[in-house]
Amino acid sequence: MSEKEIAVIVGTGSGLSASLARRFAGAGMDVALAARNTDKLEDLAEEIGAKTYACDASEAGDVEAVFAAVASDLGTPTVAVYNASLRARGSIAELDPDAVKQSILTSCYGGFLVGRSAAQLMLPAGRGTIMFTGASAGVKGFPLSAPFAMGKFGLRGLAQSMARELHPKNIHVVHVVVDGGIKSERRGSDGRDDRGPDAWLDPDAIADTYYHLHSQHRSSWSWEIEVRPWVEGF
Repeated sequence: MSEKEIAVIVGTGSGLSASLARRFAGAGMDVALAARNTDKLEDLAEEIGAKTYACDASEAGDVEAVFAAVASDLGTPTVAVYNASLRARGSIAELDPDAVKQSILTSCYGGFLVGRSAAQLMLPAGRGTIMFTGASAGVKGFPLSAPFAMGKFGLRGLAQSMARELHPKNIHVVHVVVDGGIKSERRGSDGRDDRGPDAWLDPDAIADTYYHLHSQHRSSWSWEIEVRPWVEGF
């Protein structure tokens, strides 16, 4: 590709999304970071030269505004990643309906909004990659976690439907099932785990997988891939 690539990451924080931002920027892409609170993105944005945008991913107007601003500031995105999610845990008999609703809106409906806005820009350009961060909860429901399962199951269905619609139009749609805990400052960073070394997913390693998926030749596109530590049961 002769034109500089542009990556938009919606739902950016300090974990996987930060690793994705660094990976894409390291590959020479211009990067746009979107989150509800952009103050937390200042250091990362300065580090990689990214632009930041305030966005509640569950609000259609916010998502549309972000993609319009990115298109104006940087150009048509070549990569869009949806990385936002919200958990509401508890017994099915005791869950708060409003908390469940917001969980589903963030984990699934927001993915639809981002996929829709990305497709609206990528289809006229005739190319692009749209990526959704899934979870093991999207393929198997766990107890006390019904809202997260509903959201992630829905996100997986969205990705599969979009892949079947958009792959023939040269838009690569990918769903990444993250099956296991991701290493962070709070867990796994000291390398100690009874299960052995590398028992937590390394966010930089996951980011390498995302970049590989974006770089796949279209004769052998993947629509879904699972990433998990070597010690994780499945």
